[in-house]
Amino acid sequence: MTDTAIRLADYLAPSHLIESVALTFRLAPEATRVLSTIRFTPNKARPGSHDLRLDGENLTLIAAAIDAVPVTAEPDATGLTLPWADLPEGPFTFTAEVEISPATNTALEGLYMSNGMYCTQCEAEGFRKITFYPDRPDVMAPFRVRIESDMPVLLSNGNETATGPGWAEWTDPWPKPAYLFALVAGDLIAHSASFTTMSGRPVALNIWVRPGDEGRCAYAMDSLIRSMRWDEQTYGREYDLDVFNIVAVDDFNMGAMENKGLNIFNSKYVLALPETATDDDFARIEAIIAHEYFHNWTGNRITCRDWFQLCLKEGLTVFRDQQFSGDMRSHAVKRIEDVLTLRARQFREDGGPLAHPVRPEEYVEINNFYTATVYEKGAEVIGMLKRLVGDDGYARALDLYFQRHDGEAATIEDWLKVFEDATGRDLAQFKRWYSEAGTPRLKATEDWADGVWTLHLEQVTPPTPGQPLKHPKVIPVALGLLNGNGDEVLPTTVLEMTEAKQSFRFDKLATRPIPSILRGFSAPVILERATSPEERAFLLAHDTDPFNKWEAGRALAKDLLARMVTDNASPGPDWLDALARVATDDSLDPAFRALALRLPGEDDMAQTLHASGITPDPARIHAARRQMADALARRLQPELAGLIDSLAEPGPFTPEARAAGRRALRLAALALVTRTDGGLRAAEAFRSANNMTEEVGALACLLDIGRGQSELDTFESRWGKDRLVMDKWFSLQILYAAPEATAETTRRLTDHPAFDWKNPNRFRSVIGALSGNHAGFHHASGDSYRLLADWLIRLDPLNPQTAARMSTAFETWARYDADRQALIQAELDRVLAAPGLSRDLAEMAERMRR
Repeated sequence: MTDTAIRLADYLAPSHLIESVALTFRLAPEATRVLSTIRFTPNKARPGSHDLRLDGENLTLIAAAIDAVPVTAEPDATGLTLPWADLPEGPFTFTAEVEISPATNTALEGLYMSNGMYCTQCEAEGFRKITFYPDRPDVMAPFRVRIESDMPVLLSNGNETATGPGWAEWTDPWPKPAYLFALVAGDLIAHSASFTTMSGRPVALNIWVRPGDEGRCAYAMDSLIRSMRWDEQTYGREYDLDVFNIVAVDDFNMGAMENKGLNIFNSKYVLALPETATDDDFARIEAIIAHEYFHNWTGNRITCRDWFQLCLKEGLTVFRDQQFSGDMRSHAVKRIEDVLTLRARQFREDGGPLAHPVRPEEYVEINNFYTATVYEKGAEVIGMLKRLVGDDGYARALDLYFQRHDGEAATIEDWLKVFEDATGRDLAQFKRWYSEAGTPRLKATEDWADGVWTLHLEQVTPPTPGQPLKHPKVIPVALGLLNGNGDEVLPTTVLEMTEAKQSFRFDKLATRPIPSILRGFSAPVILERATSPEERAFLLAHDTDPFNKWEAGRALAKDLLARMVTDNASPGPDWLDALARVATDDSLDPAFRALALRLPGEDDMAQTLHASGITPDPARIHAARRQMADALARRLQPELAGLIDSLAEPGPFTPEARAAGRRALRLAALALVTRTDGGLRAAEAFRSANNMTEEVGALACLLDIGRGQSELDTFESRWGKDRLVMDKWFSLQILYAAPEATAETTRRLTDHPAFDWKNPNRFRSVIGALSGNHAGFHHASGDSYRLLADWLIRLDPLNPQTAARMSTAFETWARYDADRQALIQAELDRVLAAPGLSRDLAEMAERMRR
């Protein structure tokens, strides 16, 4: 690949700033005209003589002028350069008319069409596919937009200021970078509501959907209203326009986009009814609606100076949506779920060839850095910062951040300086969390003598690509101590580790304590401490910290599963009895109990074994995990039927957290019953289900034991015309396929008439599910590797972003045996040899191949 990397160290301020932007769109599927009027002014922060570079791709230039004088410069493949000699010394107006073809824009970036509807996606660098512009986040300006079309609904950012037959004008008074521009035009219907801000100002709320979908928006609207109220109460942030619009789009590369006042959403994160959406769907809708709304302040009003600062807006906003979901549901359960996601996605990323810092130092294609490290680890860094400065310090810092940087494009340095000024702390060492990749290993040992217990900690971060040497980080270690009766003798205390090795002493203890270390998962590290199964069982029974209570059971299961894989061990009574006590303890949150019953995933076990120096065998992991599930089912068999019956909801379906938790535990119990009764109860549950959570859950139970074909046929007959529900039908068959049949099942489903591989959701539901079946994807034949590579090569010319993201299924190749490594490397080589490979996919394949 010949593309030159863009480096943070090379950042230069823009040569010109923009005072105002006026755009006119004359929409036509294959010949949309875009007229732009841009008022430029030289940037005093970058004095000197500079050409003005305007980004532009796939644009046909009709005309351009500076202060009405025609521009003679010709555009190249990536933009248009206006020579310094042709530019006025002071402010000037640049006008241009270009033609673009939304109908043939299969990359879904810029202005494109989705089933006859015009829509945009401009983050990160899509605006350059709309018109010539300095497409960078530190150039901010107010926009005025006129849309001319025969479409009945015409939307853009800000407030609608004028409308007439076949046209509408929108004005966004708040300066924004081009990546936040949005336009939607189509045959749409609004689900509407209103919100009154804390200052008494009314805001019109609309969720725009295709006709027929307006009855599936109520939960999304309720989530939006709760998000707006929560942001006022928790962060003091009030919405700042007269209208807030959301549009649901079927063809969308991302989950959603926070464009100012006009959020565009993947329809799967808006549309929901109990009959068509699972509890997980409802929870994701709530979280993503909140996330995009919270961006109004942490991303829009304050944006990032350059794309290296992406974690500034995304890490903070993920942290905010996690806080919100915890307040709406259960903080303990939410924390466990977030850590499961972090370990599955970000720890995996940190441990492989795609490892990079939370703030990368360089990139070739910015779309490849919308990663778990930027989002999830970025949020963990915010959480550590809050833990270190305390709730009051965090609140003061955030107030100062909004006050100091409103209307600006900020940096990580700006962010940390706010905390230093608000709290008096020196955060120079803490900044290493932003600049160094990798997951620290935290080794813990202890001493006990004469009533004094001493905790010894050592931190080590393994080398990552381009960063062989690591430095000690600030690690907040939340610690509690329990006595032999389970009483807390030291409530949760945050220890600040700043050295490579550090000891902490606790005296005047009557007996040797049982430590509960890293409570609440207080830092994104891997804790390494030798513990006995008895101690873990004790913590599972007695720990007062919900996360560490769950973590103790998880560690027991992983230790046992590792021994089953490597030494042919069998599940013993200690783990089985401990888990049985949790499963039947009615004093515990049902959602927590459901999580406790969830066995470690196969990819998680492969990562754990690899970290221990053991080459994982996917087939053995798969067999051992099934053996473990069978043993747990037999142990719990006397209690399961009663547990299932006791969790039946007496009233109508509600998506609220308590009911969702009961359904989660009910389905966890049903999955175990299915392993002992041949699927009789699951088949009945499928037939009697009155909501999608239980219908899909029962179907998954049947597929997991190799049954369910008639239920699959019934499901397809019932839901064949519902695109979002059918995504579940596709995925389930692949995720639960036998390892030896996974590739063939996937191949068969790609021949199904409903497999629209150009739709990102459908592509992910099939090809994405292929890598989700760990044993099947890593089958020794290599058939799944070849199938994935085939589809990456096919998709890349049409949708490079989705192809690049799907390619990360190969990132863990170094874990496995030499034969599997060779098979994966051969497929990466084949991808790299594909003619016309995009820089998106080429960069990812090259980084993984190194």
